[in-house]
Amino acid sequence: MTYKRACLIVIDGWGSRDESYGNAIMEAETPVMDAFKEDSDHYGIIGAAGLYVGLPDGTMGNSEVGHLTIGAGAVDYQDLVKINKSISEKTLSTRPALVDACKAANAGTGRLHLWGLLSDGGVHSHNQHIYALIEAIKGEGVKELFLHCCMDGRDTAPTSGGGYMKELEDKLAELNYGKVASVMGRYYAMDRDKRWERVQKAYDVMCRASGGEAKWAGEYDKEVKAYDVEAGKVKDLIEAMHGQKMTDEFIEPTGVCPGGGIADGDVFVCFNFRADRAKEMFECIAVKPLFDSAVERKPGMTISMTKLSAQFADLGIPTIFPPGSSSNGLSETVSKLGLTQYHSAETEKFAHVTFFFNGGREAPFEGEVRQLEDSPKVATYDLAPKMTVEKVANNMVAEIEAGKHTFLVCNLAAPDMVGHTGIYEKAMIAAAHTDECIGKIAAACKEKGVGLFITADHGNCETMLTEEGKPMTSHSCTPVPFVCQTGEKKVKRSVADRKDAGVADIAPTMLTYMGIPVPKEMTGESWID
Repeated sequence: MTYKRACLIVIDGWGSRDESYGNAIMEAETPVMDAFKEDSDHYGIIGAAGLYVGLPDGTMGNSEVGHLTIGAGAVDYQDLVKINKSISEKTLSTRPALVDACKAANAGTGRLHLWGLLSDGGVHSHNQHIYALIEAIKGEGVKELFLHCCMDGRDTAPTSGGGYMKELEDKLAELNYGKVASVMGRYYAMDRDKRWERVQKAYDVMCRASGGEAKWAGEYDKEVKAYDVEAGKVKDLIEAMHGQKMTDEFIEPTGVCPGGGIADGDVFVCFNFRADRAKEMFECIAVKPLFDSAVERKPGMTISMTKLSAQFADLGIPTIFPPGSSSNGLSETVSKLGLTQYHSAETEKFAHVTFFFNGGREAPFEGEVRQLEDSPKVATYDLAPKMTVEKVANNMVAEIEAGKHTFLVCNLAAPDMVGHTGIYEKAMIAAAHTDECIGKIAAACKEKGVGLFITADHGNCETMLTEEGKPMTSHSCTPVPFVCQTGEKKVKRSVADRKDAGVADIAPTMLTYMGIPVPKEMTGESWID
């Protein structure tokens, strides 16, 4: 049987918002997407945040859940919702992996370490999860608890970390339990691009091999290279770092509790629920450092909040909330028919267009070809706002023209990654360049008779200023575009008619266009009759 070929472009961080204030997309030159928007028969607006992607209502979308939902063609409750439900039902303390971790600590050194992002952004972690874990661990009688806190400033306001730390310290004081052992910006501890020189700085502080010497009035212990910060005063250290022009994301890894480093035999728990920015550090602690370090720790046990990697699962590392099973997503459906497919992105988003798009599957499906382009090696992407979008687009054009693959998908990363810097003019450059590259892919699809579908995983660079005129570096709850350049076919539905129209509709729509039966597991609705 012959199936129509189809191409999907996921523009990362490209929301659809009509107001021009703080809207880098609207102020940039984007003639390609503007033209699509004016074609009402083939353009719609769909949800990509909150309940549309299985997150709590009103929660901003993110790349992980966006790609999971797009690839699955169905909405599934994400880890954030599952964890929240467990906490509200007071069952977190009964989760087997957490109980076993506490038992291991009690049978060993009596010490347990919590590490992750101190934030209520809900993208990688949530501070309410930390508080619930602390209470559960105390309830299990673990003698000593140490917290290693990554500061956010990316999915939250850039200098909001002092408030989050105060709330944490107040909780520790209320429970009379636990100590903050180290603080570090997520720039160092939550890398995902194998920038091991950053990861090592955070790792060494957590394991107390070295530490930052930021200007701070507290007593600095040079032997263990940590600040002996009085309980309840770590907030002051963070705010002092702000005074040195250091926002939360870029806070130098710093020890604040001598003796609070991870030691052999201690238990280590990662409380982030999102994998991509947690697994590098987790591997260094749980398996082995991937750099030359002055110290290598051998924890008594390591666990994670959710599944971070198939590698860790193969090693028998338990998770507090194991993943559910997903099947018959877009990639798997295409593969089962013996058709070939092509997935492409640059480093920053490669996991999203492969692992997450394929429902958390590490290995390619049969007939799936993957192509990775390196992201620019710069400190922040405002220094290279076009990123590697053109290379990814050129690869797509070549594959479309070659005619080998029935299904093609790529991620264009620049709008999101540059939007996260908060530098408006650079985000405009990213948006304009991305639009130009979309035009190349669209032209190739039209020439070769390939159906083109364009969407985004979440919003970002369309909402870059707060009401007070301050930079907004986080994702947004803004809906996203859905373009169907399909020739004779017309989009029969619109978000105005269906308030539940979301990114889960994309896979069923594409399969309908291609002439492939939509699997029963896909609960999204096709926009094509």
